[in-house]
Amino acid sequence: MMKSPTVLAVGGAYIERRGQVLGAFVPAASNPGTMREAVGGAVFNALRCAVRRGVSGSLLSVRGGDVPADTVSRAVAAAGIADLSVVFLDRTTPSNTTIIDGDGALIVGLADMALYDLALAKQIRRAKVREAISTADAVLCDANLPSAALERLVALAAGKPVFALAVSPSKAARLTLVLEFLAMAFMNRHDAGALTGADVDADERGIVDGLRRAGLQSGVVTAGDGPVLGFDAAGAFSILPPKKVTNCAADALAGATVAALLRGLTLRTALRDGVAAAQLAVESATFTSAIFAEALAFVPEARDLA
Repeated sequence: MMKSPTVLAVGGAYIERRGQVLGAFVPAASNPGTMREAVGGAVFNALRCAVRRGVSGSLLSVRGGDVPADTVSRAVAAAGIADLSVVFLDRTTPSNTTIIDGDGALIVGLADMALYDLALAKQIRRAKVREAISTADAVLCDANLPSAALERLVALAAGKPVFALAVSPSKAARLTLVLEFLAMAFMNRHDAGALTGADVDADERGIVDGLRRAGLQSGVVTAGDGPVLGFDAAGAFSILPPKKVTNCAADALAGATVAALLRGLTLRTALRDGVAAAQLAVESATFTSAIFAEALAFVPEARDLA
């Protein structure tokens, strides 16, 4: 039996809270609505999907000494991921809370992520983490890591592919100093704009050219219900997703694409796997190989950029 590729993921695994107002939103007042809670985080979402696609994964993150930390720990274990994370008993577990209106438009978001800036860089210095990097086939990280931590991680992983998720426009800038050393970066158009200074509505070729000039050798750019862009040394192309690629779905897209690349597939083929996983992430937390094959059949072939 062929050995599964091993991936060490470093970055965010936290509580995602999503509240939706019922009816018209009234500022500065108590609004009726619903609140949902789940474990998320860009690198955790991506690794969880990669594991479903046959990768053996381990996770380095940090969390507090509270009840949400137990929730995150159980989710990591349930995903079949080895947990190398560290608990700080005197801190709270990071979380991200968003409130949307009845139509799904964002009203406000609150990201409580200070623990990542405080503690993640130090954890990368641990002997256990250096050992995990040395035995992994690839490293997956997100821009929840501060810039210094990203630089150290890339240096320790020298000679192995490092895949990164931009997370958000404000955090994407943290990748600037390591772009040229990444095997690939995953982002949306807003993140790409933060890295290149290009307008979010720039044409596809302009986005790719801007990222190449910034030092990125290979990348994937999502655009909601617009085409997913991919580029590497072989060229640039796009794939039109059957359904909108939301933020969480974009994480799944990254995980499935990485898993396929580590099996030796080209980016053109691997990104079709990623798009299929993104569609399933919207519908269900889990999927079988048969269900994945059905979703993949609806993903169109890549189209070369003009």
